[in-house]
Amino acid sequence: MDEVAVIEDPAAAEASLDPMRSRLLAELVEPGSATSLAAKVGLARQKVNYHLRTLERHGLVELVEERRKGNVTERVMQAAAASFVISPTALASVQPDPARSPDRLSARWLLALAAQLVRDVGTLITGAAKAQQRVATFAIDGEVRFASAADRAAFAEELAQCVTSLVSKYHDESAAGGRDHRLVVAVHPAVNAKREH
Repeated sequence: MDEVAVIEDPAAAEASLDPMRSRLLAELVEPGSATSLAAKVGLARQKVNYHLRTLERHGLVELVEERRKGNVTERVMQAAAASFVISPTALASVQPDPARSPDRLSARWLLALAAQLVRDVGTLITGAAKAQQRVATFAIDGEVRFASAADRAAFAEELAQCVTSLVSKYHDESAAGGRDHRLVVAVHPAVNAKREH
């Protein structure tokens, strides 16, 4: 089971967003049958089976084993991943495009960049899985507390200068066999889960 799977197909995204199917995906981090799931989610086994077949058709759950119980075959299923991310590709005609209004200080532009990041990395993960390879990536995540808006602005300016200097140092347009990499650096206010509820 993958830790995270990217949903790129609109029909699979729609199937995963149904509240009951979403709950079944969460329950199926551990293998389960329609019978065992029916008791957990409070639905008839036949209704659970219907939802499981839909999820299976879209590759969101997989058959783990089949067990004979009398004259019935019980199918044991498991989610294809522990968690899922819906790629903006699933909404191709309305997906965000950071090129439309590039503004380094705009939260909406940052969101469009984040959507592009999800789309691109999702495409890379899908391709790498088919080729049975890994994707070479690197990420930094952390928090910084600024004393003032002026400090935040100074930090952003200094960060931009450092990144520009590093890119200038390592970027080689003429490198035969070189591979382009996208660099995204973002600073936004931290969301405190306790404060939000």
